[in-house]
Amino acid sequence: MSHPHPELSAPPELPAGGLRVIPLGGLGEVGRNMTVFEYDGRLLIVDCGVLFPEDDHPGVDLILPDFAAIRDRLDAVEALVLTHGHEDHIGATPYLLRERADIPLVGSELTLALLDNKLREHRIKGTVKHQVVEGDRISFGPWDLEFIAVNHSIPDALAVAIRTGAGTVLHTGDFKMDQLPLDGRITDLRAFARLGEEGVDLFLVDSTNAEVPGFTTSERDIGPVLDQVFYRCNQRLIVACFASHVHRVQQVLDAAAAHGRKVAYVGRSMVRNMAVARDLGYLTVPPGVIVDAKELADLPPHKQVLISTGSQGEPMSALSRMAQRSHQFVHLEEGDTVVLASSLIPGNENAVGRVINGLARVGATVVHKGNALVHVSGHASAGELLYCYNIVKPRNVLPVHGEVRHMQANAALARATGVPAERVVLAEDGVVVDLIDGLARITGKVECGYVFVDGQSVGDIAESSLTDRRILGEEGFISVIVIVDSVTGKVSGGPEIHARGFAEDDSAFDVIKQPIVDAIDKAIAEGATDTHQLQQTIRRTIGRWVNRAHRRRPMIIPIVIEA
Repeated sequence: MSHPHPELSAPPELPAGGLRVIPLGGLGEVGRNMTVFEYDGRLLIVDCGVLFPEDDHPGVDLILPDFAAIRDRLDAVEALVLTHGHEDHIGATPYLLRERADIPLVGSELTLALLDNKLREHRIKGTVKHQVVEGDRISFGPWDLEFIAVNHSIPDALAVAIRTGAGTVLHTGDFKMDQLPLDGRITDLRAFARLGEEGVDLFLVDSTNAEVPGFTTSERDIGPVLDQVFYRCNQRLIVACFASHVHRVQQVLDAAAAHGRKVAYVGRSMVRNMAVARDLGYLTVPPGVIVDAKELADLPPHKQVLISTGSQGEPMSALSRMAQRSHQFVHLEEGDTVVLASSLIPGNENAVGRVINGLARVGATVVHKGNALVHVSGHASAGELLYCYNIVKPRNVLPVHGEVRHMQANAALARATGVPAERVVLAEDGVVVDLIDGLARITGKVECGYVFVDGQSVGDIAESSLTDRRILGEEGFISVIVIVDSVTGKVSGGPEIHARGFAEDDSAFDVIKQPIVDAIDKAIAEGATDTHQLQQTIRRTIGRWVNRAHRRRPMIIPIVIEA
């Protein structure tokens, strides 16, 4: 975790008529996007996302923004604006709503629908939602918001213009400028230009692809490549992508229909998100193409297509289990083709490499962005960013959404188009930027650390605890893997128990396997619905037994997979 601008102290009181911007996530990292705006004593939040843990975060499920800087001012929050439905922009919202459930939520139809699923999982009720479309203008307290269509790798993404007495802010959210998008919904550059004519005092710009020259390739260009992959494959085809990438799934469905194949979704989030996208009309499913995964297995291999999660090498994902030959009903054979149709999130290179090697060892042909055009980015490259700077002509620029090098590259582009260097502000998480009398500058910083989620525990893990966990990982831990049938609620695989550090043989755990199954059945019968609750049940059951039988307290890592 970075500690930006260590010399900065707490910011002074915001002068009357000034606008304060406090990024609590998303600057200096890819994920955890959250920005707080303050004007006239009132707050507005744009996005509230999660960051996914890396190898040095053992036992951590998610990483949240740190709400400490605004915790005692949540009653001043007028609204939470969600620019689009990706996890790194909406995933932390339930955790914020645990602290104040009636914060008004503002977003597009698909964004709010995807969020609804998360709120149900967290059993959060009584939320206030405002569904908006591009062109809408809505006010909350002193915040006058206008929404602008932007193209991204998920439908229904929006930029937001925020008008205040201190000036106008334009926040792009995540965006690119695909001129031939599958849904025909392009980034509204006319609106960007109109706002530029009115005067944009502060421009918050997506930095993710700022180092990439030229323009981002169109999503439509993937279609012919997928068609060729389908044409050449005479056995089973597995396509792995993000569970939110509706456009990518659309192209796979269209190719499957054209080649006379049936498609099944694999992975709970994929099944859930595509059902939402279909029901709302964002995904057009050709008649008769979608079947249940178990039905698909009865068809000959050359008629099968699986659309799966796991493109980031997640160890317990469907794709990883296929590569390890441990998936409950998908057994890869030599000659099958696997397409990794997604980007590579920084930090996941080793995990993805392991999966590709595992798939190759099985004899599968692996098609990925390194050897075929099966993925295009959802973010604007340098040429598109230059275009935006030239039509918006902002008075001040704050690069957002990206690692430090991405933001620095974005800042260089802004300067190249004539934005004065002193008006291009490079900040990181926790650094406070004030817009006063038309000039944006850094005025201080707030405490802004990582907040770790481990099962039901939020914020109880410190960096020192993670160090202990890393040591425990070498000195003693138990992993328990259980697969639960999402339809019947019964255990359909496992418990698979592995220990390190004190048990010579994993068979020592045979005696506790049935009690774990019994405990899970009981928890489900008593109303447990999410995987976190079941993980806690497993942890308690095996923890008590190990303590009693071995007088040890190892780290216990329970993993529950819904299939």
